[in-house]
Amino acid sequence: MIAPLTRRLLRLVAVLGVVALAAFGLMQASPIDPVDAYLGPQVAQVSPEQRALIAERWGADQPATQQFLHWLGNMLRGELGWSRVYNAPVSEVIGTRFMASLPLLASAWLGATLIGFALGVIAGTREGGWVDRWICRYAYTLASTPTFWLAILGLLLFSVTLGWTPVCCAGPAGVTRDELSLATRLHHLLLPALTLSLLGVAQITLHTRARMLELMRSEVALHALAQGASRRDVAWRHGARHACLPALTLAFASLGELFGGSMLVEQVFSYPGLGRATVEAGLRSDVPLLLAIALFTALFVSVGNALADGLYRLVDPRLRQVHP
Repeated sequence: MIAPLTRRLLRLVAVLGVVALAAFGLMQASPIDPVDAYLGPQVAQVSPEQRALIAERWGADQPATQQFLHWLGNMLRGELGWSRVYNAPVSEVIGTRFMASLPLLASAWLGATLIGFALGVIAGTREGGWVDRWICRYAYTLASTPTFWLAILGLLLFSVTLGWTPVCCAGPAGVTRDELSLATRLHHLLLPALTLSLLGVAQITLHTRARMLELMRSEVALHALAQGASRRDVAWRHGARHACLPALTLAFASLGELFGGSMLVEQVFSYPGLGRATVEAGLRSDVPLLLAIALFTALFVSVGNALADGLYRLVDPRLRQVHP
C-alpha cells in the first residue's frame, strides 16, 4: 500500500505545481494592474510615489520569477498570504467562503448524480420509446444551455415573476448567518442548487443510457427476459450496477466543472461563496487569493477522484483484485 500511496502523493504534488505555475502565469499576463485594481476609483487621487510604495509593499515591483518564488516559500511554510480584496488572511477567506459554498455544491452534485443516473436508467430501459426520446432531447438541450443563461432565466421566472424564491443572497439582508433558521437557508439555497445541479445532469444521463443499452442488448438480459423477468427487473437488478461505474466516474470528474459553474451561479444570485470570491479575486487581481483558490480547487478535484477510485471497489468486487 505504501508504494501506490507514494505515487499518488507525487502525482498530486506535480499537479499542484503545474496549477500554481499556470495560475501565476495567467495572472502575470492579465492586463489588470493589481495596484490600480486595489485603488479603484481613487487611483486618480494617489500620487505616483504612493503608488510605488504600495507596489513595493506587495512586491509587485519585483520580477515575476522572484514574486513566484517568494509566494512559494511562504506557502511551504503554511502562509498563504493576505487577501487585498477582503483585507483578511487568505486561509480565513477560503475557509469562510468554502463553508458557504459547501451546501450549494453538495446539494447540486447529489442532485445531478441521482437525477442523471435515474433518467439514464429509464431511457436505456425504454430504447426507442417516447420516454427515451424525450429524455434524450432533454439531456441534449441541457448540454447546450449556458449556465449563466439558465440561472438568469430561473431568477426571472421563479423569483421575479412568481415570487416563489428569494432574489439573491444566502439569507435576508441585514441578518447574520447565525440568526438564520434552517428553513430560511434552504429557501435561499433551493433555486441556486437546482440551477447548478442541471449542469451535470446531461452527461450522466447520456453515459448511463449508453451503458444500459449495452446491457439490455446483451445475453445476460436476454436470458433473464426468457426466464420471465420484466425489463424493469433487468434494468434495476442487473443494469443499475453495470451503469454505476460511468456515473460515478462522471460525477467525481465533474467536480471541477461544478465549481466552474458555481462561479456563474453565485454571481447571478449574489451568493457569498467561494465561486464569487474567485471572480472578485480575478477582476481585482488579488494574486495571493486567486493562487490559493486555484490550488484548493485542484486539491478538491483530486480528492474527489481518489474517492471515486475507492467507491469503484465497493460497486464492482472484481476491481478489488486489481493492483492499484
